Amino acid sequence: MLCLFDLDGTLIDSERGILACMRHAFARMDAEAPPTETLRGWIGPPLRQTFPSVVGDDPARVEQAVRHYRERFDALGWAEHEIYAGVPELIDALAGAGRRLAIVTTKVRPQAEKIVAHLPFGAAFARVYGPDADGRHCTKATMIAQALADFGVRADDATMVGDRHFDIEGARANGVRGIGALWGFGNRDELEAAGADALADAPAALRALLAGA
Repeated sequence: MLCLFDLDGTLIDSERGILACMRHAFARMDAEAPPTETLRGWIGPPLRQTFPSVVGDDPARVEQAVRHYRERFDALGWAEHEIYAGVPELIDALAGAGRRLAIVTTKVRPQAEKIVAHLPFGAAFARVYGPDADGRHCTKATMIAQALADFGVRADDATMVGDRHFDIEGARANGVRGIGALWGFGNRDELEAAGADALADAPAALRALLAGA
């Protein structure tokens, strides 16, 4: 079975770094950052979808804000995260059971690859799927479809795990089982509304769900 994992809010708690980079970007643009709870809801969607509500719809300003974000993220933000308790044991167990593993994230691929390479269990993941550096035209649905093709597996032999509705919607678009991770940045209502096939409140519970797949 192919197990696809979101990164932020599923394997790592990256709130500290992401929010610091967002605030840095808005400060450089002389724009007021939204409240913390609003910014937390922006962990997951592409920056180009959320930043216009702060810096305006001018594409040039949006791109400048994204560049400011990435400047700090490349220097500091990429390392400002914590691994969720129980995740290393989960990944080790899945790899030991012969599950094939890959990352599917909306974080741009070079950033995601850097983070995954530094995780103690990063070598367990055969591929990292994420948008190219320009960050455009790369949805969860299209990346999941690409993963199915690359690994040569049927939709019913794959599972997508993530903490936001984008993960579940991407899974459903491909006929893939979608499991919601309740310890991340989303919530039960969001994941259920998106059509999650199952919910896990901790990595140990997720391990049981995947072991029985």
